[in-house]
Amino acid sequence: MGTYDEAYRRSIERPEEFWGEAARAIDWDVPPATIYGEGRWFPDGRLNTCHNALDRHVARGRGGQAALIHDSPVTGTVRTYTYAELLDEVARTAGMLRGLGVAAGDTVVIYMPMVPEAVVAMLACARLGAVHSVVFGGFAARELALRIDHARPKVVLSASCGIEPARVVAYKPLLDDALEQAAHRPDRCVILQRPQCAAELRAGRDLDWAAAVREAEPAACVSVAATDPLYILYTSGTTGTPKGVLRDNGGHAVALHWSMSHVYGAAPGEVYWAASDVGWVVGHSYIVYAPLLAGCTTVLYEGKPVGTPDPGAFWRVVATHGVRTLFTAPTAIRAIKKEDPAGDHMRKWDLSGLRHLFLAGERLDPDTYHWASDLLGVPVIDHWWQTETGWPIAANCVGIEPLPIKPGSPTRPVPGWDAHVLDGEGRDCPPGVEGAVTVRLPLPPGALPTLYRDEARFARSYLDRYPGHYLTGDGGHLDEDGYLYVMGRIDDVINVAGHRLSTGSMEEVIASHPDVAECAVIGVADALKGQLPMGFVVLKAGAERDPEEVERELAALVRERVGPVAAFRRAVVVSRLPKTRSGKILRATMRDIADGRAYHAPSTIEDPAALPEIERAVKGT
Repeated sequence: MGTYDEAYRRSIERPEEFWGEAARAIDWDVPPATIYGEGRWFPDGRLNTCHNALDRHVARGRGGQAALIHDSPVTGTVRTYTYAELLDEVARTAGMLRGLGVAAGDTVVIYMPMVPEAVVAMLACARLGAVHSVVFGGFAARELALRIDHARPKVVLSASCGIEPARVVAYKPLLDDALEQAAHRPDRCVILQRPQCAAELRAGRDLDWAAAVREAEPAACVSVAATDPLYILYTSGTTGTPKGVLRDNGGHAVALHWSMSHVYGAAPGEVYWAASDVGWVVGHSYIVYAPLLAGCTTVLYEGKPVGTPDPGAFWRVVATHGVRTLFTAPTAIRAIKKEDPAGDHMRKWDLSGLRHLFLAGERLDPDTYHWASDLLGVPVIDHWWQTETGWPIAANCVGIEPLPIKPGSPTRPVPGWDAHVLDGEGRDCPPGVEGAVTVRLPLPPGALPTLYRDEARFARSYLDRYPGHYLTGDGGHLDEDGYLYVMGRIDDVINVAGHRLSTGSMEEVIASHPDVAECAVIGVADALKGQLPMGFVVLKAGAERDPEEVERELAALVRERVGPVAAFRRAVVVSRLPKTRSGKILRATMRDIADGRAYHAPSTIEDPAALPEIERAVKGT
């Protein structure tokens, strides 16, 4: 196994040797003679990502192993695909796309719910060397139109509907509306008809998915350059011109395959579940590509942490399918904790097979960490990464050497990521001093090489502020042991009477209150002090408390642990926080509301009614 320090040092000091070894775990049509050159990884190598995810496992005797389990509590169905069955579906779907004129380098937009065909569609594009762009199912028509115009797809793959716990969402009217608004016109739209809602197909443009695939001849894998694009993923909440994160084939396959065993400790044949959505980067990396590259069984879940049907939904999936590694967002665990604080629903299921719970996407507050850790009795591992990076920047690499856990920290940088915390002048901050979290260039394989059709924006957004470094946009600090603490976006550092304070540190204190399920702290304009912190808290189920009493207790807690300088006095109890569907709290929108500015509800918002509640709460203070 080796030690973490050895692996990390070698990855930073001898990166070509380190990643050259990792690349040998991937099947290459033309093995790379050059590991890194002209700013790209494996520039002279050729491969096919779909071959590495499916064909090679079937060829080596894993055809009968489960590759994909689709568990859908919203439809009451479970379906398992073996590697051989998934390969057959993908090859025929790729043949359908080839018949529609899709070739290597063409783009395909995928606008689908959490159904197996969404995974099949992604892999079918990879099989042809086509570039897929998955747009979260149910996105507003305007946002979908922006992405269609930017990606310029030859074909759009969609479904008749998505299914929420309490309603069916018709996708086809949204797609039709988007195509009316878009300037670009795809050649064809292929629609998966779901029995819960039939879509009306437009003659000459729309095709029925099942019929089109049934008539297609299977397509073989197309060899592409390692530096050729695999997919475009537009960052959530984008307004105006979409920001398309580009991922290449070679570096992506090498890094994700390496991460499965070294970061997550997952072995071929094991069941790995990333409870996310294929519309987000977690779904791309750890529902679809990484588990299949590693020969694992991946779970595709069409449901929610609570309400489908209860707070025991996740634990049912883990117990039923023998999940060894579960990866989800802290917000999902907080939702479960809010509804089931004593863990009664968790105890109904046999979770003895679960080995690790990995969390990422939002800061993991220590209270949620301790709650999950105490009840599950397995390591709860915070780790941190971004859409742009594609895989973890910082994590406790259980497949190399598990390190002591420090609640509040995603542990240390993962091998390959030369992480730094810089001050305003670009100097490394001493331990304990907050600054901008950056990564020294070059970024490792798997990270974005650029933004799609926007090199200037790529440089402006990530490279120009600190030459020689990638700017993550997050602030934080390193401690004396090299553990990284990410305290939130740089924008979430507020200035109170000249004192720069992290709202993340205040959230950590508030989350420790025994009655608080989750919280958010924002900075609001103040004529005297410049900014003042304002907290919004959701109480645990059954916590019937006087809001003013809770506010006094939280103010005293912040004063005690952060100090009077924080000037924290306002804490508002709300029934829910406004979030994107991926679980990120809409702090910027909340700041706009608190400061009386006009705000735009992002198309990614999970529950639009949450914003008016924030407005009422702010006015009430």
